[in-house]
Amino acid sequence: MPGLNRSPSTRTLERIHDALLARFGPQNWWPGETPFEIMVGAVLTQNTAWGNVERAVANLRAAGVLHPRALLRLSPSRLTRLIRPSGYFNVKARRLRDFVAWLVGRIGDQYPVQGLRGIATPRLRRELLSVRGIGEETADSMLLYALGRKVFVVDAYTRRFLARHGLIEPAASYGAIQALFEKSLPRSRPLFNEFHALIVALGKNLCRPRNPRCGECPLLKVLGAPSL
Repeated sequence: MPGLNRSPSTRTLERIHDALLARFGPQNWWPGETPFEIMVGAVLTQNTAWGNVERAVANLRAAGVLHPRALLRLSPSRLTRLIRPSGYFNVKARRLRDFVAWLVGRIGDQYPVQGLRGIATPRLRRELLSVRGIGEETADSMLLYALGRKVFVVDAYTRRFLARHGLIEPAASYGAIQALFEKSLPRSRPLFNEFHALIVALGKNLCRPRNPRCGECPLLKVLGAPSL
């Protein structure tokens, strides 16, 4: 497969999952009280730490605007103030408004999960990607975590640990990395959910961009020492 150095076997991916689970435990990810809140979080988490997103979402919740039409009624300046903790707030305010406008135009006043339920996953993904500011990772996060679709989310953490262990080329495409998981593992929403969350835990705690803690990595016995 283009972009892959040596595609790991299904058994290797299962062992990676099991090693991460043994080290970090169940992640219960993605935090959010409603599917819409998770979608909003997926937009706000672009290029920032999750703790910053939690503060921004808490502001929106306290203001009583975590509903599509309520959020659209906000003035741009107030929306920007509420999501300021998430960083890049001017850009994210525009992206969030564009996404919510698409959502309201698509389903009206229907509850998001109900309104999008009848749309096939490939079509819904294409529609999400057509919204300005919604990339593959954001779209797939919405599909998996908010809507329960069987898609694997690829992020910088995923790319980093795979590249360091020589399983992908540094320039591997999003689609090639995603296919690595989706074609080798059972198409299971709980599995995809937990696996991605565990990779995030690995990246945040050990497989960091600088000063990685490789000696503590639970994948040493599965993949050997990485090449940094």
